[in-house]
This record gives sequence, structure tokens and C-alpha cells, in this order.
Amino acid sequence: MVNDVTHLRTCPLCEAMCGLEVTVQDDQVTRIRADREDVWSQGYLCPKGTTLGHLYEDPDRLRAPLIRDGDGFREVSWPEAFAEVERLLAPVLAEDGVDAVSCYIGNPTAHNFSLGRYAGAFVPMSGITQLYSAGTVDQWPKNVVATLLYGGMWDIPVPDLDRAEFVLMLGANPAASQGSLMACPDVLGRIDAIRERGGRVVVVDPRRTKTADRAGEWVAVQPGTDALLLMAMVQVLFAEGLVDLAHLAPLVDGVDEVERLAAPYRPEAVEAVTRVPADTIRDLARSLAAAPAGAVYGRIGTCNQEFGTLASWLVEVLNILTGNLDRPGGSMFANPASWSIVTVRPPDQAEGWGFNRWTSRVRGAPEVLGQYPVSCLAEEIATPGEGRIRALVVIAGNPVISAPDSDRLDAALPQLDAMISIDNWVNETSRHAHVILPGLSALEQPHYDDLIWLFATRNAANFSEAVFPPPPDRPAEWEILLRVAAIIGGTAAAEVDVEGFDDGYFMGLVMAQQAQAGSRIADRDLTEILEATPGRGPERILDFGLRVGPWGEGYGRDPDGLTLAKLREHPHGLDLGALEPRLPGMLTSPGRRIDLAPAYITGDLDRLAARIGRGDEGLVLVSRRHVRSNNSWMHNVKVLVKGKDRCTLEINTADADRLSLVDGARARVSSEAGSLEVPVEVTDTITAGVVCLPHGWGHDKDGTRLSVAREHAGVNNNVLAPGHLVDVLSGNAVVNGIPVEVVPA
Repeated sequence: MVNDVTHLRTCPLCEAMCGLEVTVQDDQVTRIRADREDVWSQGYLCPKGTTLGHLYEDPDRLRAPLIRDGDGFREVSWPEAFAEVERLLAPVLAEDGVDAVSCYIGNPTAHNFSLGRYAGAFVPMSGITQLYSAGTVDQWPKNVVATLLYGGMWDIPVPDLDRAEFVLMLGANPAASQGSLMACPDVLGRIDAIRERGGRVVVVDPRRTKTADRAGEWVAVQPGTDALLLMAMVQVLFAEGLVDLAHLAPLVDGVDEVERLAAPYRPEAVEAVTRVPADTIRDLARSLAAAPAGAVYGRIGTCNQEFGTLASWLVEVLNILTGNLDRPGGSMFANPASWSIVTVRPPDQAEGWGFNRWTSRVRGAPEVLGQYPVSCLAEEIATPGEGRIRALVVIAGNPVISAPDSDRLDAALPQLDAMISIDNWVNETSRHAHVILPGLSALEQPHYDDLIWLFATRNAANFSEAVFPPPPDRPAEWEILLRVAAIIGGTAAAEVDVEGFDDGYFMGLVMAQQAQAGSRIADRDLTEILEATPGRGPERILDFGLRVGPWGEGYGRDPDGLTLAKLREHPHGLDLGALEPRLPGMLTSPGRRIDLAPAYITGDLDRLAARIGRGDEGLVLVSRRHVRSNNSWMHNVKVLVKGKDRCTLEINTADADRLSLVDGARARVSSEAGSLEVPVEVTDTITAGVVCLPHGWGHDKDGTRLSVAREHAGVNNNVLAPGHLVDVLSGNAVVNGIPVEVVPA
């Protein structure tokens, strides 16, 4: 009998990045609990983090590649699998070139040690130009706004919850999702602390969520009208002389233009359509302006709606007009310990950010930040003609569940000549693949969050070693990505030099960092840097990122600075302190100034004004998630899905009475896109005129290998989301505020 061994680990499942103690005996996980000494999470842990052992031991998890065999799959060796990838792609590439090959990048990529660092290698190495991702169902408006105001796609400020006195949260429910584009463990504990020190937290949401209950103040808003509410707050600031840019005044242009544009949006003009009383709107604006330190935080509910970019822009406008951007207790920028490839401007945008540079083949949808709306993918596969997508690589994604108009995509995927899935399960999407290439379990690889530290509420760093050694014949995801990219790029499967491609990629990263403004190694010899950074794969990239980061040793410039070796000496993590002001130094916008009224965004205000005239649109649908759920990832873990059915249609008591709906009975919900049946949950925690379904469910598809999830299938709310409904400026899907009809089933 082997003695218990406890490993320290960062949970990779969400942005909370909680520290874990993983106890192992005889190569099995016997217990996972919170690491009370973790400098970042300090003993906080949600239920999902305790289940990494279940994910590791899941009998449904793939341990070997699969290739299609008739209507099913058969296991093959890794050389056979890559040979099959080459065989399938060869005729597509020969006949139509790489333009007939596309890629979908799923949300788990951001949380994976390999994928998060090597998706940036896959796309340019493969030559793929048509790229789709979960970003256009999630946060693309945030990326657009950050790009235009601050200069970088991921320059997204976060509320400094530890020092804030007033916080306005819109479209966010951290009780269920933890932070989102706001890395922070125990957000509810932070809310308690704000209230205990005499501050206020106000939650704006169509539902009275557990976050709203904890905050103690809930403002019910009509879905899709957040931008009108925020614009009215801006109008109040100007009308009552409450605008005070403070330290930001020398950096900001366009204030007068914003005042002019906001003038028509008096609270009385929007209260009927937003359902927020004018007095409440004025109180919110005055409270934000009067607070010693305050922040407005808008998240997914403000993004995946009709006016996602306008709402995301107005969050920043309010923080700037009240002087709360870049000051303690306000909305601040993190300063991550490791430099990240995502902070590099794409080469095609080197001369300045552009939008709508080309359009999709079928719909004519404009590209935004290099991507089309994900709902375009189905039609680009299914519509015949020159330029049709014939081959698709899906990286850690399940768009048959997560994409709008999901039934259309489900019907389109079988029409592909070649579909390659990099995934650990046969899920609703990968069941259509011709080849499935499984990655490692989270516990079989190291971990350090790359993207997530860019929007942390405190600066820290934490590296985790692998708990279990991977099987000797298993490639890591980064090796899989390089091999598939090389095959698409024209290299024979048997001749792919993974180490050579990896060296080339790493060299490119070093050169990209050297070219960035303020680089600590701009004047250093490239060969010297390469020789001083041994190793391979994502660990080498992380070591490089830490060395050139703000606390790094800078390749000799600060001998006491941070390296991966030194970070390993801190198994509970390294606390690097509270957020500090970073402006104007971090700006990469033209002239290092903030244009508060970019024409690309303000040009959409006519559409917003027209929303006032539309008035009430009848019953509308919004989505939700549960703390035990993470999109569609976690539904094959029995301890997380057991108990009360959580895939229900929440409906207000008055609406239920009017529509003859009874708690526990089934209702039929229909939209212009589709129809489904679901159990009813009658509640007063949702405002009248709004119904709510959780997202990430619908595990009833034939051909999957998700035995637990099938027992708790639920329904897929994206069946109801029309693919053509997108936020005009970002192309982000509209999945909140969809008009629906509900009747007894």
C-alpha cells in the first residue's frame, strides 16, 4: 500500500483559479479540498473544484485516438490517427486549398496549459483564415471596446473589489459563475466585505439571483436594454454636473461628444422600456459619482444581447466620467506576472485596428477582430459553391450545444469531408468527427493560467506540477496541435518535426515580445535569449513569459527577479500585491490616449434610440448557469448533476397564471428558430415578461459517449436562439432577450 501523497494544485475550471490539495493513494484521487495556504484563493473552493478526480477517472474519457468506422468509432494508434488526418485532408487541400479548411476554438482552450499557449501557433502554422470561436457567443463586445479605447483586445479592466465602496454589477451572477472576465475567488465574500465597511453593491439583472440577494439591492431590468439604462446614467452625470475625470482628464478625448450624444436619454425617456424607474437611475448615477471609490462591472448578460458593444462601452464610459478608471477601489488593470502571446497585436492589424475588412461568403457578415459570428459556421458548411468549408478542426469545443441555431450546425457537420476533433470525450459535436484526438486530463499536466491573470483583481502567480505522469505514448495537446497544423500546412504526417516547429514558434514569440513597446529584452540578442531558455513546449513559454514580465529577472537585468524555477519554490503561490494604477503607460491606443467616443461605436446609437420606440416585445428568454455547471463541461460528473433537476424554465408567478402553467408541469417554448419542451419552475425571483433556461444542456443526441450526462439530458436553449440575431458591432450572438412563445405542453 502506497502512503497518501498530497499535491498542491490550481483548479483549471474557471476564472476563480482556486488552490487545491489533491490527495492521491495508489494512483487514485482520494480527496480534494481547498488549499488554505494558497495566497490567491485563501481556502475558498466551489463544488466543481472537488471533482477533478472524477474527471480524471471518468470511464467515458478517451485515452486513445478514435477514427470513424461506419456509424461508430474504433481505437487506433497515434501514428495511425495522424495518418488518417492526412488522408482525409489531402483531397480537400488539393482541390480547394486551405481556404476550404476552418477551425473552431472552444472555451476550455483558455483554461488548458497546452492549448492556451499553442492555439496561437496552430492558426498561423496551418494557414487557416476562417476562424470561429466561443468568443462570439461570450465576450466579443468586450474585446471590441478594449481595442478601441485602450489599444488591446484583452485590456479589460476589472473592479477592485477589495477596496471598492460602491459597485454596480450588470448581467453578472458570480454566485453561479464565480468571476467572469474578473478573476476573483469568493466574490460573494468580497460583496459581504464591501457592505460591512459601509459600501453598496447593486445588481442589475432580470432575475433576483443569489448574487443580488447577497448584495441586498436588486434592480430588475428588461433584457437587452442595459445600454439604455447606462446611457441615462451618463445623461444624469452631465446634467447634474457630476462628471469628474480627475486624474484621467489629460488622457481622454471625446467627452464633449459623449455629452452631446447622451443628452436625449433622460431617465424618464428610458424608464418604460428598461422597466427601471427614473428615480432609481438617478440614484445609481449619483451614488457612483459620490462614492470615494466605485466601479461599474458588466458581464455576459451585457455582452450576448442586442446592444452588447454599446452596453460594454458605456460601462467604461461611466467608470471614466467618474474618475474611477485606474484608481484603487475603482476599475483597474491587472499587471500579470507572465507576458502573454494574446497581448500581441495580430500582424494583419499592425498598422491600426480595422473592422469589417471582409465579409462571409453566404450571409455577408462582416469580420470583427478576425472572426465571423459563430452562427455563420453552419451555413458556410451547408451552402454549396466556391469557398465552401469542407474540413473543420474543433479544438476543445462543443458548438452543437453552445452555438446559436444549434440544430442547423448539428445538421451541417455530417456534410464535412473531414472533421478533426481535439477533445477528451465523444460529445454532441465530436460525435460527428472523422478523427478524435484526445488530450490529457488536467491532473496529467502542469498548470499556469495565461489569459486569466490579465483580468485578476489582485496580482499573483501560481504554478502547478502534474499530479499524475502522462502515459508514455500520449502526446500533449501542444504536440497534437503542432502536428495537425503541420499536416494542414503541407507536411506529411510521418515527417512532422514537432521539436523543429516548436523551436520556430518559440523564436517567433521571442521576436514578438522584443518588438513590443517597453520590452525589457528589445536590445538583447535573439540567440542569447533562445539559449538561455531551455526546455520545450508550454513550460519553456511560461518561463520566458515570467522572465520578461514585470517581476521577471529580465535575462540578467534583475538577478533576483522571477523565473519558472523560482516560482516553483512557492507551491502555495506568490502574492504580488494589490492592483496599482497603470495609465498611461499600458495604453497602446493612438497617441496613448483614450477616445471616449470612437465613431465605430457611436455610429450604432441610432439603433439604440429606435429601441425606445419599439416598447414591450412580449415574453423574452434569457439564460443562466449553476455553480455546479460549467457550460457543457461538467455534466458527466454524477456528484455535480445528481439531485433536483436544474434544467427548468423559470417563469414569474403572474405569467404562469396567465398562461395556465403549473410548477413541475411541462411547457413548450418556441421562437422563430425552434421549439422544445421543458419542465416549468414557477418563481418570483424572475421579473414578469421574462423566462429563463440554463445553457449547456441538451445531452440527448445519439452517438455520444456521455453516460451520466445522458441520464440528465435537459434541453439545449440554443435551439431557440436565431443565428441571424447578433450584436451589430461585434458579431456576438444574441442569446438573451429572444422573443418566445410559451404554452402548456
